[in-house]
Amino acid sequence: MIRNHLALLGATLLLASCATNLEKGTISQLKDIQPDLKDEKIEGGIEKAMQSYQKFLAETPESAMTPEAIRRLADLKIEKEYGVLEGSGAAPRTSPSATAEKIDRPAGFDASRKQPNDKEKAASREKGNPAQDRESSKDFEKRATQAEAIPTTQTTAGAALPEGSGDLENAGAREAITLYKQLLEKYPLYERNDQVLYQMSRAYEELGDNQSAMAVMDRIVKEYPTSRYMDEVQFRRGEYFFTLKKFLDAEDAYKSIVTMGDGSSYYELALYKLGWSLYKQDMYQDGLHNFIALLDHKVKKGFDFEHPNDEFEKKRIDDTYRVISLSFSYEGGPDAIAEYFDKYGARSYEVNIYSNLGEHYLEKRRYADAAATYKKFVKLNPYHKVSPHFDMRVIDIYKKGGFPRLVIDANKEFATNYGLKSEYWKHFDVNAYPDVLGYLKTNLTELANYYHALYQDPKHEKERDENFQEAHHWYREYLDSFPKDVETPAMNYQFAELLLENKWYGPAAKEFEHTAYDYPTHEKASEAGYTAVYAHRQNLNAAAQTERDSIKRDVIRSSLRFADTFPQHAKAALVMGAALEDIYAMKDYQFAVDTGRKMIANFPNAEQPLRRSAWLVVAHSSYELSHFK
Repeated sequence: MIRNHLALLGATLLLASCATNLEKGTISQLKDIQPDLKDEKIEGGIEKAMQSYQKFLAETPESAMTPEAIRRLADLKIEKEYGVLEGSGAAPRTSPSATAEKIDRPAGFDASRKQPNDKEKAASREKGNPAQDRESSKDFEKRATQAEAIPTTQTTAGAALPEGSGDLENAGAREAITLYKQLLEKYPLYERNDQVLYQMSRAYEELGDNQSAMAVMDRIVKEYPTSRYMDEVQFRRGEYFFTLKKFLDAEDAYKSIVTMGDGSSYYELALYKLGWSLYKQDMYQDGLHNFIALLDHKVKKGFDFEHPNDEFEKKRIDDTYRVISLSFSYEGGPDAIAEYFDKYGARSYEVNIYSNLGEHYLEKRRYADAAATYKKFVKLNPYHKVSPHFDMRVIDIYKKGGFPRLVIDANKEFATNYGLKSEYWKHFDVNAYPDVLGYLKTNLTELANYYHALYQDPKHEKERDENFQEAHHWYREYLDSFPKDVETPAMNYQFAELLLENKWYGPAAKEFEHTAYDYPTHEKASEAGYTAVYAHRQNLNAAAQTERDSIKRDVIRSSLRFADTFPQHAKAALVMGAALEDIYAMKDYQFAVDTGRKMIANFPNAEQPLRRSAWLVVAHSSYELSHFK
């Protein structure tokens, strides 16, 4: 812009020299004049500049500078009417989700659309409106294909201008167009006529004469194919045709920019809108090639897909993912995605294409297709970092669809694939994925409870053994995976209950003991200790004669530990008294004496029959030990 500014400044000063020094030398001597490029403040602004050019054209004989003066005067008239049409020549950088109040200014566009304010968004969230998170396909297409705000390449930013005067207060776009036409007609070989046409098209757009603007741009394309304005002009034409749903014409315009290559600042946008033009013609495969080319270009430029720092760019990429997924939905769904990338090469961003297609199906309540899409990716990429999250999404989809059996099957698959002993965690640090661990814990809990409930249900008597094995497996998986979790004691208690219900008395007793004594204090501890004693006694009753002595010692050990650990329990004295009688029956008299005296000391307020029984055991055992006194 500085270079252009200085060039214009030099040209205008040269015009001034022609106007004021004709009497002092010949035209041939002009080559010796060095323009003063110092930037001077202009008093009077645009008005004075226009007066200067008007005066120059009126009073100076026609020369090589005349067309330049006409062009500058016309540009200033537009600037006076509408402000500086100023830009850098870069492609528009607007959010696909935001709309300019006035498109600036491709012919034929009015893409204004009211966006919800923060209050409306909050109200929508409170109502649980899913569209807040996922707009409909129709709304998406309308928003994602709306016209872009395009800054002009040409600038009419002021430079030092020659002196002059004139009454141009009513100058406007129509006068500028008249001047441009005059210039084109009288000076057809003027080297900057492509710029003149460009400015004329902008003037027509300002007047709302879109047909004339397009006619001028068509002329630029035909007569000045190498113009520096060509990519912008073609993009404007493409947007015009796209808005009128002339997608074939739009395709040709956008394609011409793509052919120019990534040296054009409109290259990315042209790829995007070319893809949409083909999509609108149901040419999904051809459209896909352009959308994929856009993403590949972003990868080449080093765009950070996971942590983009530009919200506008992020939204554009998200929209590209989504239209790619929609295209694949018409081509055959997740299988089409897999076939495409198998044929044309894998991409790092495939994951986003699958997820967008899955959400598209979910939006349409096509639950089976949504789940199949996520599962397809996991099947092809079992050790991808997002695979557990995709499997989690499958479970959520089945829940939303109301498929409880499929939820259980998906839970089992998740727990198998991402259990702590699974192959998956050989590739990743399990501690780096707390959300997956949390989901795994929930899964294991649901599976254990589900099969435990089926085991208890009389309606499923025939599958009782199978349900017991399932419940047993998932309880054990939970306990092995989360041994120190705050909820583990309660799960351990439930596991022990399952074993007790199934009359696995010995294992049940061990699990109740583990629950009672091997965790920090918890509300189920004392009850678990008491039930462990009960399970040991049930095991004793069911044991063969050869095993009874060993099991009875387990009963005694567990009973005494319970009484020692939980003396405030209502059954503590009773349990210790029963153990005392067992000790005496085994003729371990010294142990009986020691235990009996301990019970009398520890439970002085126990019921009289229990205390009397303890004294009798001490007495009889002392007698047997010849401790007659």
